[in-house]
Amino acid sequence: MIRDITLGQYYPADSLLHRMDPRVKLFGTMLFLIAVFSFRGIAGLLLITVFLAGVIRLSKVPFRYMVKGLKAIWVLMVITAFFNLFLTSSPNIIWEWKWIHITEEGVATAIKMMIRLVYLILGTSIMTLTTTPNELTDGLEKSLKPLQALHVPVHEIAMMMAIALRFIPILIEETDKIMRAQQARGADFESGSLLRRAKAMIPLLVPLFISAFRRANDLAMAMEARCYRGGAGRTKMKPLQYKKKDYAGYAVLFAFLAGVIALRRFTI
Repeated sequence: MIRDITLGQYYPADSLLHRMDPRVKLFGTMLFLIAVFSFRGIAGLLLITVFLAGVIRLSKVPFRYMVKGLKAIWVLMVITAFFNLFLTSSPNIIWEWKWIHITEEGVATAIKMMIRLVYLILGTSIMTLTTTPNELTDGLEKSLKPLQALHVPVHEIAMMMAIALRFIPILIEETDKIMRAQQARGADFESGSLLRRAKAMIPLLVPLFISAFRRANDLAMAMEARCYRGGAGRTKMKPLQYKKKDYAGYAVLFAFLAGVIALRRFTI
């Protein structure tokens, strides 16, 4: 399961999405998440599905590689579906036993929430899979630049978020190494009940935290050795500049959001 996490990783490819400005992808991800949690009815779902499928096709990232990241959240999906299925009150009861009941609205809500979780992970993964950490930092910093007038440390915030994203694949690889080392010594992480497997993961935490703090300390020392003092006076090796394809991307995004809102308004 640890090896199946794709969020935060970069997949190198020569696609239109890889060449687009990171600000467009950041803004597009935000609009997509708004659309995912605001659609209503089958028509809105179909529009979001077609849009997501088109973006995945443009990214040239293998669909199997992208879907692989869903294996890490199947427990969260099951728990979310369970709560919505059994705890949604409605007079339209499908099945009932003592105080437990399943309603039509509960089934519909559970399905919607699972679809939203899947689309949320896929939509966010597309941004990280097609954008390098450096591009993501520059795009985030440029997008939040107006907040500097309010004395918000924009550069430092963007740097922290980029470092956090960069540490995700590193920690995944470190966790995999620790698991393999402990499995070689007789540890079992894949058999037994869910509770037993969760308890088996506890011995991983101590070496993982030690490794994470060691890497963070090494990174801090490296930044100090290079006289890093924040974003004041820093220049960019590759300044971000909008091109025609970026403006076209914004137009497509606004048209997509307008379509989702229109379908929500006119769908019963």
